[in-house]
Amino acid sequence: MKQASDADRARRPGEAAAERDAYARAGVDIAAGNNLVDAIKPLARGTARTGSTPDLGGFGGLFDLAACEFADPVLVAATDGVGTKLVLAIEQNRLDGLGTDLVAMCVNDLVVQGATPLFFLDYFASAKLDHHRALAVIEGIARGCREAGCALIGGETAEMPGLYRPGEFDLAGFAVGAVERDAVLPRPLTVGDVVLGLASSGVHANGFSLVRSILAGHERGDAALPDLDWLAPTRIYVRSCLAAIATGHVKAMAHVTGGGLLENLPRVMAAGQIARIDTATWPLPEVFGWLARAGGLGHRELARTFNCGVGMMLVTAPGDADAVARVLRDQGETVFRLGVIEPADDAAARPSVALVNCDEHWPCAASPS
Repeated sequence: MKQASDADRARRPGEAAAERDAYARAGVDIAAGNNLVDAIKPLARGTARTGSTPDLGGFGGLFDLAACEFADPVLVAATDGVGTKLVLAIEQNRLDGLGTDLVAMCVNDLVVQGATPLFFLDYFASAKLDHHRALAVIEGIARGCREAGCALIGGETAEMPGLYRPGEFDLAGFAVGAVERDAVLPRPLTVGDVVLGLASSGVHANGFSLVRSILAGHERGDAALPDLDWLAPTRIYVRSCLAAIATGHVKAMAHVTGGGLLENLPRVMAAGQIARIDTATWPLPEVFGWLARAGGLGHRELARTFNCGVGMMLVTAPGDADAVARVLRDQGETVFRLGVIEPADDAAARPSVALVNCDEHWPCAASPS
């Protein structure tokens, strides 16, 4: 983590001080940024893993891939943000989970390709750096990195008055992992393969523009908001999914993010395949039922926006599904047997997800209670 500093320290001391004062008057406090870096250093050291040298303050983070003893590694990279969940978190002054969200959105994308997350970098930008708020977010990032087993090796803070309004900030993250070349996922799926699902911890970090719109409309109606946890941090599935991959029986995985239940699994399927998912196989969490009723959402809109209680999907051969599910449960996951891969009527059709039993199990497009 570094903060931009004065470009020219070689002038007369009084002149350099005056320039620093001028920059501060313009809205950028270099000293505050340096103080934040000092506070973050022990957090980064707490995420150290084989290959990492998490000493912050340089121009780039270093990582020794050879120390990880891969035989023929392929690097996998992912970048993401937290989206408009930030707005709700800032409004409610609940920032501690945002860092975990940021890490989760990146490392969950790595593990679906079979990769072990190695290191993470973050970007924190604001109108004016608030030490306590930034530290709360970065503490969450470090916590997420420890949970995912990856090292926080660097990042960036930026003060940009004029680009952000007072009190606003934004987050982005970048993660890199590695997988042996012959273990890259996905592998081809076949008809009859079983789709397993892992429970989500809530809305995660997708669909919050719609969440905020529904909440705002509900507030205008002078009705009390339900006592639901909108800001529960995104679940990190790395350790459990790596354990499942180690069985050798996982063919493919899909992180259920933007596009919800309908648009993520097809990314690992072939033309002419349909994933038939039975909504009776898991309970729709209350938060999604309320959003459906309050927002007047139909089944398809709900499923293409939100994870609906399933944050990760894994596909296995039928004879391996029970063994993989058992490993996942041993790792602390709640596992659902969601459905199967079936042939489409048109062998050239785009892969898709078909949800069944929605009318009986999803309370959509009804009046909010």
